[in-house]
Amino acid sequence: MGATDAFPEDAAPAGAGTSRPGGLLDVLGVAAVMLDADGRITLWSPQAEDLFGWNADEALGELAAQLLVGPEHFDLALSLFSQVMGGGESWAGVFPVRHKDGGTRLVEFRNMRLLDERGDSYALGIATDQAVLRRVERDLALSVRLVAQSPIGLAVLDTDLRFVMVNPALERINNLPAEAHIGRDVHETLTFLDTGVVASRMREVLASGTPLLDQFTVGRTGSDPDAEQAWSVSYYRLEDPNGRVLGLATSVVDITEQHRAAAEAARARRRLAVIADASASVGTTLDVDQTARELAEVIVPELADLAAVDVLDAVLNNRRPASVTPGAAARFRALAVATAYPTDAARAADPTGQIASYDADRLITRCVTDARPVLVPQVGQEDLPRIAADPQGAELLGKAGLHSYLAVPLIARGEVLGALSLYRVRNPVPFDEDDAVLAVELAARAAVCIDNARSYQSERRTALTLQRHLMNHRPLQPTGMEIAYRYQPAQAASEVGGDWFDAIPLAGDKTALVVGDVMGSGINAAATMGQLRTTTRALADLDLDPAEVLRHLDHIAAGLDPAFATCLYAVYDPHAKQCHIAVAGHLPPVLVRPGQPPELLDLPTGAPLGVGGVTFEQTMVPVTEGDQLVLYTDGLIETREDPIDERLDTLLELLAEPERPLEELCDRLLGELRHGHDHDDVALLVARARACDDC
Repeated sequence: MGATDAFPEDAAPAGAGTSRPGGLLDVLGVAAVMLDADGRITLWSPQAEDLFGWNADEALGELAAQLLVGPEHFDLALSLFSQVMGGGESWAGVFPVRHKDGGTRLVEFRNMRLLDERGDSYALGIATDQAVLRRVERDLALSVRLVAQSPIGLAVLDTDLRFVMVNPALERINNLPAEAHIGRDVHETLTFLDTGVVASRMREVLASGTPLLDQFTVGRTGSDPDAEQAWSVSYYRLEDPNGRVLGLATSVVDITEQHRAAAEAARARRRLAVIADASASVGTTLDVDQTARELAEVIVPELADLAAVDVLDAVLNNRRPASVTPGAAARFRALAVATAYPTDAARAADPTGQIASYDADRLITRCVTDARPVLVPQVGQEDLPRIAADPQGAELLGKAGLHSYLAVPLIARGEVLGALSLYRVRNPVPFDEDDAVLAVELAARAAVCIDNARSYQSERRTALTLQRHLMNHRPLQPTGMEIAYRYQPAQAASEVGGDWFDAIPLAGDKTALVVGDVMGSGINAAATMGQLRTTTRALADLDLDPAEVLRHLDHIAAGLDPAFATCLYAVYDPHAKQCHIAVAGHLPPVLVRPGQPPELLDLPTGAPLGVGGVTFEQTMVPVTEGDQLVLYTDGLIETREDPIDERLDTLLELLAEPERPLEELCDRLLGELRHGHDHDDVALLVARARACDDC
């Protein structure tokens, strides 16, 4: 049976059969030469022609030594031939062979004796070019050492995605020995990965031949199931020199440390973004409840699934304790609750506005008592009663799946104001120390805003109370005049308290009209205003000229703090139909005559009260029945955006509208000229001369 007939292609056993050239033997170009007992060439393979240069017709029947060996090596060749043929020993080594082109080639031989059925001896020589063999050996040795010693995980898989080879690095990465890989496919072996995706990528590379490089993959191996690992995986199709697909090679680089560093950097960026967001969105108003809501809303969902802000009730009532007594209960007022999604867990928190007293064993009480964060990374059943408001709340939190809890104190200027409570339900990652650090930072920023808002509201209430107390005398309707007035405080507590108005009856049916504005704001300005208003009423009883009244007020104001104020003092005489006016640095009044455009009176401005030693001038203005005088403070017309001339023009345009009742006129002026965000209070006094039948 000939060699080609050993296994007909259609009857070849599994794994056998013909294949195209391209294996290692073809790379080496292994030649076969057979000699008879006389040393003559009896067989000559095509590879021998490639190696030695002579074709079969030229070589067959020739003495091998004469054809292939130079004279200097002739005796050695005969000796080696005799050794193989005589003793039956094989010989291996390098021998210099003469090429047809006259040159000499070093050839690697494997020589052995063969016997046929008649007992005749033959010498079979297997040969290859030494340079080619050494190159292949070096490449193979290098490949083997690289694969074995590489820190990169390497594997070879067949076309059915079964492992054929894995190196030690991949054994360590997969936490599986080589024998657990070999012969098994990726679904059986890589159970810690999404093998559907992995197999799909491998088949894609097998089909296309295009490598897939640096595919990011994460998973948890058996050696460390609690920690996420990360790998960069590349896939390459393996082909023989003729392009036949042999299988797939894959390289795996463990990038867990880089992945964790990148994740931590991303986490740090998110934390900075949360802090930046909190800086921009928490404390936008001087309202305690709104500030608490802003804090809760900036927390979710980035840091928690549920956030609650509770402030000590004593703080909101201006009883600011330096600390909460250890072992004692604490009273909280719930200010805000925010959730990342609708959940029954929110019902476990105290309703907004509710006041609750919690015993010392409650975690929120411990938080404000110790002025330190309370972290429960893994919440157990025994923790729920110490977190929830009541047993029903504990049950709700348990059903919702609360698994991690964090409470941090709200501390401003060294004093504990309350606590921020954070809950994780859907977010699977437990709170850690880094979360506590971030929560403390956010709580500290918000606490200052809450304290500012609390202080603002307290000072605002105080200033308004003082203002109302000092202006509790509501002017009566004077003789010969109809008046209407308004006072509107500023939105900022620090700018409440300096404006006032008055209408004072004088002898002879006359009326003093006063409007003023203390320079400064807050409680001190309100107190100065009260003193100046009281002094003005006392001076008015002396029936002094307006300029003289301002001179006395100037002297008194110089000793007050704040010391400066603007003022307009006018005396209307219904019998003389005249109004005498003196101004101390104040805005001019508007005179509105029936049928005529409103007129901004051009009066000597004078210096503000408190400058001292200033002479004031008074001006007489005719005022007849139906004429209106509009007195106001700068809060009516001054804004931070518009020029005052434009605002005065707007005032004149409004006063040019058809006549209306004075009360409606006051509302009209305030409605058009004032806005909710104005930062100054305003006093407005409108007087209309009328017939003096009873004078």
